Amino acid sequence: MSASCPGCQTSRPLDFEFSMAFQPILDIASERIWGYEALVRGLNGEGAYSILSQVSAEQKYRFDQACRVKAIDLAARLFPSADLPHLSINFLPNAVYEPSACLRATLAAARKSSFPLTSIMFEFTESEQMTDVAHLQNIIAEYRKMGFITALDDFGAGYAGLGLLADFQPDLIKIDMHLVRGIDTSRARQTILAATLFVARELDITVLAEGVETAAEFAALKAAGVTLFQGYYFAKPAFEALPALAVHPHEIGVQHVA
Repeated sequence: MSASCPGCQTSRPLDFEFSMAFQPILDIASERIWGYEALVRGLNGEGAYSILSQVSAEQKYRFDQACRVKAIDLAARLFPSADLPHLSINFLPNAVYEPSACLRATLAAARKSSFPLTSIMFEFTESEQMTDVAHLQNIIAEYRKMGFITALDDFGAGYAGLGLLADFQPDLIKIDMHLVRGIDTSRARQTILAATLFVARELDITVLAEGVETAAEFAALKAAGVTLFQGYYFAKPAFEALPALAVHPHEIGVQHVA
């Protein structure tokens, strides 16, 4: 492991505090809660934008590191000890300078809480086109070597699409809510989903549908072959807590709630 990386030496300390909310990810194939995504919130539960808007370019590295530690610390306290669900953490590829060195805080937090690395999933997304593909490939390779799960968030939105998938293959892709919204009545969305599921099967990638809001959307996605789900239809994020499901487990095929 490298002794240091530029972010450790040049990043400016954070001048604000934050916490996390958790939203469940359901696996209807195994009838359980597969995991929870950690979502940034203000100390009084304010939305993510209230925090993200305070992060300067010089603070990206420290913020990315602090998010990982906060998510693991909270999850270790909240998650049940038996049948441990996965923890999904968002990260900023451009805030990772040298992958192995930048994992130090993550590994330390996991060791402190006895949180297994194989239960941690890192989600990445890019609002701007990823120009250094080799760097991202290096990050994913290092994370996989450590035992982490990798996921491409917002698939089908902006630059997070087939171009990125051609250059590297994460363990999981999250179908963007724009494609999910109204999929039960949209032939175009249904066709795009079917093609995405075919590609994912060929590349041995798991598909998760996020942003599901209605029973009709859920039914259409389930009929198409999606097995992992996330969205307000099932549960809204709960601040520093694990939310109860908003629908009865038997309505969605989930009999065991972790």
